[in-house]
Amino acid sequence: MARASENNGLGASDYKAVLGHFCSGVTVITAISAGKPVGFTCQSFSSLSLDPPLICFCPARTSSTWPHIRESGQFCVNILAADQQGLCRQFAMSGADKFAGITWHPAANGAPRLEGAIASLTCALEREVDGGDHTIVIGRVIEADVQHAGPPLLFHRSAFKQLAPEPDPRSSTWMPLDTWRWG
Repeated sequence: MARASENNGLGASDYKAVLGHFCSGVTVITAISAGKPVGFTCQSFSSLSLDPPLICFCPARTSSTWPHIRESGQFCVNILAADQQGLCRQFAMSGADKFAGITWHPAANGAPRLEGAIASLTCALEREVDGGDHTIVIGRVIEADVQHAGPPLLFHRSAFKQLAPEPDPRSSTWMPLDTWRWG
């Protein structure tokens, strides 16, 4: 398989610029390794399957945190709230105590469930797949919880963003989501 840098002259910076137009939510993946909490900020999170319930995310092969989470075999996906930009930045740092000043509680598998996150998914490591300069991690969801209803933290074109106000259902442009068809 050709890599982006080998594919028709497509450079990494051009590729990243195009992908920056895709808005994503932000998560923090956490675990307990050697008795200590570990975690990292992750945008490459997605649901994968409803039956069985599977999720996926893609840590960089250069990640110093992923090997510790892999070793534990279980983790928690914390879906960040719109007001957790600071927490997002803290878990994106390298070489610092990412849990300094952070309140968390153990999920069913012991992995840190971060206070203030809007939802969490407690997972067991199912499989890893080569994804070029990243690893595609597949996790089996053991438990899923919504901590509080609220807007998610979003990232678009290298900046945090917010959801637009919900449209008025009386508007002529409003369409209920259940009329959409998914491919």
